[in-house]
Amino acid sequence: MSSLFEFVARVRQTASPPETPKAANTLKFGLLGAATIALTALIKPAKSHPEVVIQAIAARDKQRAVAYAKKHGIPHVKDSYEALLDDPSIDAVYIPLPASSHYEWALKAISKGKHVLLEKPAVVNAVEAERLFWSPLLQEPNAPILLEAMHFRFQPVWQHFLSLVDRTNINLVTAVAKLPSHMIPSDGNKFEYDMGGGNMLDLGSYPMYAVRQVMDAEPEECTKCTVRLSPAPRELCDEAADARFLFSGGRIGQITTDLQASVTTIPTFNIKVSHKEVTVEDKSLPDGRNKTCVRNIVLNNFLVAAVWHRIDIEDEFIIREKEGGRVVRRWSEKQSKKIYTFNDAGIDQPGEPFWTSYRHQLEQFVNKIRGREGSGLWVSNEDSIAQAKMIDMAYERSGLPLRPTSKFH
Repeated sequence: MSSLFEFVARVRQTASPPETPKAANTLKFGLLGAATIALTALIKPAKSHPEVVIQAIAARDKQRAVAYAKKHGIPHVKDSYEALLDDPSIDAVYIPLPASSHYEWALKAISKGKHVLLEKPAVVNAVEAERLFWSPLLQEPNAPILLEAMHFRFQPVWQHFLSLVDRTNINLVTAVAKLPSHMIPSDGNKFEYDMGGGNMLDLGSYPMYAVRQVMDAEPEECTKCTVRLSPAPRELCDEAADARFLFSGGRIGQITTDLQASVTTIPTFNIKVSHKEVTVEDKSLPDGRNKTCVRNIVLNNFLVAAVWHRIDIEDEFIIREKEGGRVVRRWSEKQSKKIYTFNDAGIDQPGEPFWTSYRHQLEQFVNKIRGREGSGLWVSNEDSIAQAKMIDMAYERSGLPLRPTSKFH
């Protein structure tokens, strides 16, 4: 019963986080666009961060920005994105615009000296990624901080999950992300090719990033990518995809992602790591026998783990005779874990059970701006470039064209 109470309390605080008194030297954020995701990704997380204030918003439709600001208590509405970037009081911006606009507005923000929290996908292809993340503007002394918002990376449960993986002995990593069709309008920006739409570029970026993290390597090849296309006139965008990637050592990464799953589908974000059979030292065994183990690990709900998640670990042990290989004994040992704070993982870092992945991400974004070490978790510029290359690899294998590169300079 106590677990149920803890769950209810955590969900309540996740949905409506407590407000923390603000420090004197707060970082003032501006929003480029009145996007729905900004509430979850920044406005709510900022409530419990003592060094963050949402100061201003701008949108292409100013009346929408006014309504959004009134609803969420944002004190200033700017006439345009340019006006917001020109405001010297704004320290950082969050950019949740359509993906095709990310490259241009991230560069403009950086050129104005603003730190940038950039919604994923950072850009629409690897050419844009290299131009943005290798920009000379980011190489200057005291250059602004740029972060692609791959938020689940920052969760303590993700760090603990990775610690359970034996990377050299991985056989197969399977990552699944599915959302029911009623959650994502089929006629919205997410399926507009020229706006950077498409399932793999959007929802699919999460399981692709997860597989790269587990492997701690980049794919050598996309060996398969089959897609389900959006209906005309949006047939250049995929609704769902199954992709297979080859990594060093013969390791395989399998991606299944669906942005328009059946209406009865429960949102699904799972990742499974299957290991090769490895020898286990056991001095209690007689000389003529050996012991091996095959480990399978599943992280359920890796994307929104603050609400609920579970790590399931299954170790299958086999004792064989060395000569002939006859199986003497076979058994499995199972355990489950839940890690809602860094303390749960035995790591000395701040955090509360109700902190979402976005709140953990904001913590490290502020730490990086302030020059603090923090947890050390980050999405580097090189990481974001490699991520874009993997997505390109999948689209090229599928036969779909890459999204158009921005002409902004």
